Amino acid sequence: MPINLHRELTRHALPGLDHRTVAGPEHGMRDLEVWLQTVEPGAGTPVHRHDCEEVIVILEGGGTCTIGDDVVRFGADSTLIIPRDAVHQLVNTGDVPIRLVGILGAAPVAVKTADGAPIPLPWQAAYAAATP
Repeated sequence: MPINLHRELTRHALPGLDHRTVAGPEHGMRDLEVWLQTVEPGAGTPVHRHDCEEVIVILEGGGTCTIGDDVVRFGADSTLIIPRDAVHQLVNTGDVPIRLVGILGAAPVAVKTADGAPIPLPWQAAYAAATP
């Protein structure tokens, strides 16, 4: 049984966001990815969509999640459920980092802008480069 120690996983960064894939294609996953992310105060994910459902478990911090035209506030110890292909964004509106676990029903996850243009993710580029 594979065990991934979080501290040993490769870290990738987007502005204000630290990412580690704790289970994904590089670990043999074909239908699911699990991400551990930290979002700094004032930062957020890009506005995006993906053709899979997503569950985001908020461990620490808080902010807003926009899905379509709806804006919802959330805090620690809450779970956000993002429907398949929903345009959404998570923003840290608090004073402390958000620590979250994202569970996505695809591997690899194809992330796109609201208009459908691909958004390349640094952790996927690293996986693609290592795949023959």
